[in-house]
Amino acid sequence: MNGQAMQGFVIVATKGRAVETFHLLDSLASQTLAPLHILIAGSEPADIAGLDRHPLTLAGKASTLIAPRAGLTIQRNAGLDALARLAPTLTADPWFVVFFDDDFRPAADWLEHCSQRFSTSPDVAGICGNVLADGIRTTGFDEGTARDYLIGRRPPEAHWAHRTLTELADGLYGCNMAYRDTVALAQRFDEDLPLYGWQEDIDYAGRARKLGRLVCDPACRGVHMGVQGARTSGVRFGYSQIANPAYLIRKGSMRAGFGTRLACRNIASNLFNTLRLNRRKDYSGRLRGNLQALFDAGLGKLHPTRILSL
Repeated sequence: MNGQAMQGFVIVATKGRAVETFHLLDSLASQTLAPLHILIAGSEPADIAGLDRHPLTLAGKASTLIAPRAGLTIQRNAGLDALARLAPTLTADPWFVVFFDDDFRPAADWLEHCSQRFSTSPDVAGICGNVLADGIRTTGFDEGTARDYLIGRRPPEAHWAHRTLTELADGLYGCNMAYRDTVALAQRFDEDLPLYGWQEDIDYAGRARKLGRLVCDPACRGVHMGVQGARTSGVRFGYSQIANPAYLIRKGSMRAGFGTRLACRNIASNLFNTLRLNRRKDYSGRLRGNLQALFDAGLGKLHPTRILSL
């Protein structure tokens, strides 16, 4: 890269995946453009156990924190609040922040290409990376499989976030998305999207779009491993599949057509897989959650936070 590179920070919200987060730190340690700092937000000490022994942490390049409560939006906001205090002490120049899931594995030049895109495209407010493969669609990938995709031993899979540079209509993919400092300082994630925070990335992007274009950059390559292990129950997730889109449509951060199609696809998928006795995921629990959400909608009680009582 020629000239002065725009510097970036990384925020990782993690729950019950200290080992996977340690491996992510390994990936970040090999970036061709090193992050200015990495903030890892857990919800309890077990979430960040052992991360204090990683070379990046020992070198002062990464730090951990405990959010007030568990939840993706709450933990990311804790990271953003800490970043707002930290960034002025490390740079006086414009910067960007990348949100990586703990089970995302970026190519070694992810941050470098992201920096280049922000530097050369001042109208871009947010960037989604190029997902070569997504284990969330299957039973998940191990580290070796993720590496095979990154080095080209396995061909990329079809994915909505695997494309040429183009403006995105609906949002960025939360497992690997970056925003300018102007967005990160002005916006926080909606904590009314609790626990897994499903569609929090679409909501955040919908509000960020007021500050600039959102694009997918094919050079920012990576793999979402989709590590298995329930973040929330099937019933709760199924409720969120209906309640969260409905809430975001009312809020104005999700297009009505997109949200309606999303909810309908979820119901159809959960019904189909329940009837097929597909036990790869808790489809029957998700379907029960869908039906509970529809029942609550009829009573005028539908809201994302109701999963906390399910």
